Amino acid sequence: MKENLIVAWSGGKDCTLALQEIQKTEGYSISALFSSISEEDDRVTMHGIPRKLLEAQARSLGYPLAVVTIPDRCSEEQYQTIMQQAMEGWQEHGITGVVFGDLYLDEIRAYREQNLEQIGLKAIFPLWGRDTYALSHDFINLGYRAVITCVDTDQLVGRFAGREYRSDLLDELPQSVDPCGENGEFHTFVYDGPIFSRRVAFKRGKPHLKQKRFNYYNLE
Repeated sequence: MKENLIVAWSGGKDCTLALQEIQKTEGYSISALFSSISEEDDRVTMHGIPRKLLEAQARSLGYPLAVVTIPDRCSEEQYQTIMQQAMEGWQEHGITGVVFGDLYLDEIRAYREQNLEQIGLKAIFPLWGRDTYALSHDFINLGYRAVITCVDTDQLVGRFAGREYRSDLLDELPQSVDPCGENGEFHTFVYDGPIFSRRVAFKRGKPHLKQKRFNYYNLE
């Protein structure tokens, strides 16, 4: 019998590749995509992707989208409670694990595993330990299309916001920047690729700086 999973879905490239890997892995069945959204602006907190584009991605991928709203100025304790309640709800519907697109940050993996273990769920990391240089080029060579939606200007110049995630962009990245942005240097929105049934239509907005640090290129 296959295990029923949900995929932690930010709308970016890493969760997309994680989804693709799980689709190819025997013994697993994907029940839904799972996103947390900021109550303040109805967008994925760091990626800045609006709910309607997440919903469009889910439709193109052929999965339902489950959304949990995170209140503004949410404390870590509040966040933990909200997420635990959400996961317990999925567990009642037969979910046994959650898929994440994390690549190599041990503290993030431990955090996810510990929180899920408390309620009897497991965390699955199909991309864990993969070389990020190779993975970034695999993403592009497979035919995926993505745009950078947010840049942490403490780590990368803000002009990269709004750029297409392509080989020429990777060539321009400083050596200090992970090509997959695993350290939070940048975040992406995937709008087309081999596991999408159709391209996700979106409009380009204007860049704006938040917290004097994060340069967002809002998409609609």
